[in-house]
Amino acid sequence: MSGGPLAGLRVVEIAGIGPGPYAGMLLADLSAEVLRIDRLDAPPRVSAPGNVLRRNRRSLAVDLKAPGARELVLDLARTADVLLEPFRPGVAERLGIGPDDCLAVNPRLVYGRVTGWGREGPLAPRAGHDIDYLAVAGGLHPLGRAEERPAPPLNLVADFAGGALFLVVGVLAALHERTRSGEGQVVDAAMIDGVASLTAMIHGLRALGEWREERGTNELDTGSPYYEVYETADGGYLAVGAIEPKFYTEMLRGFGLDPAQWPQHDRSRWPALKQALAEVIATRTRDEWAAVFADRDACVAPVLALSEAPQHPHNRARGVFVEVAGVVQPAPAPRFGRTPPPPVRPSPPNGADTDAVLRELGYDAARIAALRAAGVVDSYTITNVSNT
Repeated sequence: MSGGPLAGLRVVEIAGIGPGPYAGMLLADLSAEVLRIDRLDAPPRVSAPGNVLRRNRRSLAVDLKAPGARELVLDLARTADVLLEPFRPGVAERLGIGPDDCLAVNPRLVYGRVTGWGREGPLAPRAGHDIDYLAVAGGLHPLGRAEERPAPPLNLVADFAGGALFLVVGVLAALHERTRSGEGQVVDAAMIDGVASLTAMIHGLRALGEWREERGTNELDTGSPYYEVYETADGGYLAVGAIEPKFYTEMLRGFGLDPAQWPQHDRSRWPALKQALAEVIATRTRDEWAAVFADRDACVAPVLALSEAPQHPHNRARGVFVEVAGVVQPAPAPRFGRTPPPPVRPSPPNGADTDAVLRELGYDAARIAALRAAGVVDSYTITNVSNT
């Protein structure tokens, strides 16, 4: 593969869920050569093209617990730049493919590992998911409306932002440092650490006395009338984010309200203005309001469903979404002016590249056959599997 900003970078990704595959996708989207070690006993739950998080990779299906699997992984690590490992603390070490094992055969390797709770502390060995890490890091409590339960933002914040994005940043930073030292190192990304980092601004506002603990009472948590979601006449929704004074003024004018009557930072007026805005916005449909604000700098936007977003004129003009093997999905991001990555390739079935990868490692036909016979490697053909 060539042409993208990470062309020539060799990555081995051990299959996991959530942040691991997303981190692998991000690196692969930027044209890194990512080989995914899939579980031999776990075909994917969705057909290959529909599993967007697995795109742009090759796949080798391995039973990591089988005799001979350790040597295979270490052979892959010998020529890799990066290895991504998604297990709970201690699992990789028990399999004999932990950092010490891999760095022993390749001292230049960047060994990136992602966990939920991290590798230290009383929760380190415990199971968890995005919502749990978000909760303990303090990132869940502020999300939601006044006098309502906190609302989990899908699994976007801890899994993908706090986990995968911080893992990728760490890996790229370690690769940059390697250009000076010539040595690899371990990158330890914990979702709870990443979420805590994402709340930096809110901690700063608390220190300044500008953030209240009570949910739904602050400028950015639906407490203010100018950072809120309103229902339209057709049951749709309009997102209002007019924080700066000039946008606030333009927003009010667009809704036919007099800015002089509604001082922006008079908290005592916020409930009344929110009610006034709700009543005005309920008089037209979502798309009618979108047309009103199309040419206004007022930070007002229609709330689009996942199925609608690819058809929005801005998204179409910019190519925010692409269609690959019949599946609409986000295009790679960010963009590069001189080294754009090649077109997106759909996810392969588990083990689709098993033989090719083993041959590249120098394994002959007899050795490949022996690995298959021993249950170390295999491949699957996935057909007619639901994408739900």
